[in-house]
Amino acid sequence: LRFDEKIRVVVFKSEVKGVFCAGADLKERAKMDDAEAGHFVKRLRNLMDEIAALPVPTIAAIDGYALGGGLELALACDLRVAASSAKMGLIETTRGLLPGAGGTQRLPRCVGIGLAKELIFTGRQIDGQQAFSMGLVNHTVPQNSEGDAAYQRALTLAKEILPQAPFAVKMGKLAINRGMEVDIASGMAIEGMCYAQNIPTRDRQEGMAAFREKRPPQFIGK
Repeated sequence: LRFDEKIRVVVFKSEVKGVFCAGADLKERAKMDDAEAGHFVKRLRNLMDEIAALPVPTIAAIDGYALGGGLELALACDLRVAASSAKMGLIETTRGLLPGAGGTQRLPRCVGIGLAKELIFTGRQIDGQQAFSMGLVNHTVPQNSEGDAAYQRALTLAKEILPQAPFAVKMGKLAINRGMEVDIASGMAIEGMCYAQNIPTRDRQEGMAAFREKRPPQFIGK
C-alpha cells in the first residue's frame, strides 16, 4: 500500500457483521509467558505504527465492536466513521492490562488528556453517538439492515477525497502528523518544507490552469 501510487485512500472495514475488531484473543494471550506477551504487543504496536505511517488518508469504518486493540487500530487511522450502535473502548484495565498498541498516546491526542484518562482508567465502553460527541469519530450514522452503514458513509467520505490532488493530500497529512509532535514554530517550518515539495508538481500547475479555465482539474498525482 505504501508504494502503490494508484491508491489514494484506504478504508478499513470488517467482514464480520457487528464487529469491527474485538481486540486480541485473550484465551491465546493467557497461554503466553511474559516474554511472548511482550513480543506479541510489540509486534501489534509496530503494525499500528505502520498503518499510521501510510502516506495516503486512512478511514476506519466502525460498524460494530471496536475494543482494546480494535479501537487502537481505528485510532491509528486518520479518520473514523461509526454506526451509532457501535461499541468502542480501551477496556484493557478491566483485564489487568493497559493499552499497549498506541492507545495511551493516540487517544489523548484525539479527545484530550482528561477524557482519555477517564476512558482508560474506567475501561468504559461508549457507543457511536457518544464517540462523536467527544470527537473520537468524525461521523456517526444510524445502522442499516445490512449492518454496513459506517462503511457506506466511509466510502462517501473517501469519494470526497479521491478527486483532490493526491500529492498535496499526502503532504497535508505529513505536515499535520509531524507538526502535532512539535511546537508550533517547528510545525510551521514543517509545513513550509511540505509546501515547497508541492510547488514544482504538475498537479499544482493543473489546479491553477483549471481555475483560470473554469473547468474541473484532472490531477495525476505528480
